[in-house]
Amino acid sequence: MTDRPQTPLLDLVRLPADLRGLADRQLRQLADELRAETIAAVSVTGGHLGAGLGVVELTVALHAVFEAPRDRIIWDVGHQCYPHKILTGRRDRIRTLRQKDGLSGFTKRSESPYDPFGAAHSSTSISAALGFAVARDLGGAPEHGIGDCVAVIGDGAMSAGMAYEAMNNAGHLGRRLFVILNDNEMSIAPPVGAMSAYLSRLYAQAPFQDLKAAAKGALAFLPPPFQEGARRAYGLVKHMAVGGTLFEELGFSYVGPIDGHDLDQLLPVLRTVRARAEGPVLVHVLTKKGKGYAPAEAARDRGHATGRFDVLTGRQAPQPSNAPAYTKVFAQALTRQAEDDPRIVAVTAAMPEGTGLSLFAERFPARLFDVGIAEQHAVTFAAGLAAGGMRPFCAIYSTFLQRGYDQLVHDVALQGLPVRFAIDRAGLVGADGATHAGAFDIAFLANLPGFVVMAAADEAELVHMVATAAAWDEGPIAFRYPRGEGTGAELPARGRPLEIGRGRVVREGTGVAILSYGTRLAECLAAAEGLAARGVSATVADARFARPLDRTLILGLAREHAALITVEEGAAGGFGAHVAQLLAGEGVFDRGLAFRMMVLPDIFIDQASPREMYAVAGLNAADIEATALAALGVAVVGRRA
Repeated sequence: MTDRPQTPLLDLVRLPADLRGLADRQLRQLADELRAETIAAVSVTGGHLGAGLGVVELTVALHAVFEAPRDRIIWDVGHQCYPHKILTGRRDRIRTLRQKDGLSGFTKRSESPYDPFGAAHSSTSISAALGFAVARDLGGAPEHGIGDCVAVIGDGAMSAGMAYEAMNNAGHLGRRLFVILNDNEMSIAPPVGAMSAYLSRLYAQAPFQDLKAAAKGALAFLPPPFQEGARRAYGLVKHMAVGGTLFEELGFSYVGPIDGHDLDQLLPVLRTVRARAEGPVLVHVLTKKGKGYAPAEAARDRGHATGRFDVLTGRQAPQPSNAPAYTKVFAQALTRQAEDDPRIVAVTAAMPEGTGLSLFAERFPARLFDVGIAEQHAVTFAAGLAAGGMRPFCAIYSTFLQRGYDQLVHDVALQGLPVRFAIDRAGLVGADGATHAGAFDIAFLANLPGFVVMAAADEAELVHMVATAAAWDEGPIAFRYPRGEGTGAELPARGRPLEIGRGRVVREGTGVAILSYGTRLAECLAAAEGLAARGVSATVADARFARPLDRTLILGLAREHAALITVEEGAAGGFGAHVAQLLAGEGVFDRGLAFRMMVLPDIFIDQASPREMYAVAGLNAADIEATALAALGVAVVGRRA
């Protein structure tokens, strides 16, 4: 096939054990071929390109030195694992990445024994690796046969507190454990904060790079005759450069920094530390995202997430677009609000591009705060801003907001602070699969006293909800919206604040009421058309609010229709559950109302196109139509496609 590069050495590798029979010079060739194969594969599927290219040599070195799967190699986040998948028996499926029934774009335990721990969120690897190490030392289940435990974590992921909690615990326990700090000076966006500055100081000083013994840092692992001289040189340079090493204070032996693209450094260092280590060791490796592929190296995000592209030019295939993306609509609406209100500020957790806030930053650079991969801190930081009189918008993906739930409860809701939460990637998200699905935010937010919880039915509604949040100072408020393009709704020049707790009827009918919460509204309207073709008249309403509920609207729909269906892009326990509680409390069910809740099923849905995922979930128009007919007791002879 034309998209496949020539890879004669890689063609001989089926599993990592095959690497251990190769000479070091062959491993260098293998790395070049692995990089070419990674580029070719992602050009076909799209996906996370830059991170994987940055760890090609490191991946080769780890699999050449360690003995996976007995040795547990745990990739933090996992989006850099494509080269790892190619070397671990999955090359024949690598062009199914992120496709329906294909390989996951992240590590996944059920996919391969070479993925010992699944990860698509960040900063979990050291905790998991320490768990494996303790299980090993306590005997564990014999069939697990745990050997060495290796956590590969980026400098961006090291900005999360969980990484330091794990390192502190690991240093205290003193177990044999390897942490590879993959320092590429860039998480998803350029990293921020003191940790990035600290890592920059570590390798910015010329003496570190000039003195080989110090640069490699493996003092305790050198032959005894060389240790004392190396120790003196290392101590001198260390204190000249940074005045102390944080990692050593946490109980780790520090090794580095070393060039992560130079196998002549990587291989001997990894072999040495593996042979000599007794306790926890941190190997500091310097890499570059997008390494070896000029279009990725030149990209602002170093090829973090790409669509399909031409390998020769790096040009991505044009995507048909009929409407602006929800993310862009949010960012533009927020920017317009901020032009009139100097108290509006924006907070993101290492996702200024993903949340659209890079557009906000172009207009108001001093009013955007990227706190790094630290969602817990982001929420409480925003709470402090609100308590200090600002109007913070905290923009976080639904799946990542889960990480800050205690802060949502304790620091925001309990204190009634007016933090505005813009919840991106609500519902099912397509190629990123179950790990990034925004399934739970409705349920976990709508249960919090004092929270206002909204969902936009289309991009015009999103503009109004941004205005609503900007104007609401009575307590916390949140609005959710999906990934991808809008519906093509005409956008207002400026948003208008909505009346809190008031929905709207968008289609009048008599037989059945369909109450939508979120962007399934278009599917509900399509279902109403299908019902009309069967002689069933349907009302369709947009709830807008899950908290507070529009009692007048809901009770009116229940009173005036034989059946009421709620539809939402979230798990059980969310909007529909609150509607059911309202109806039960008012005794509506005693009067014979047929009530159905349509929610995401009680499973994690693997990657596919969003429409395919919603078909699995049973939330497309045909599913809504069939549910309405069943609620009315109408026999369905044929089901519409």
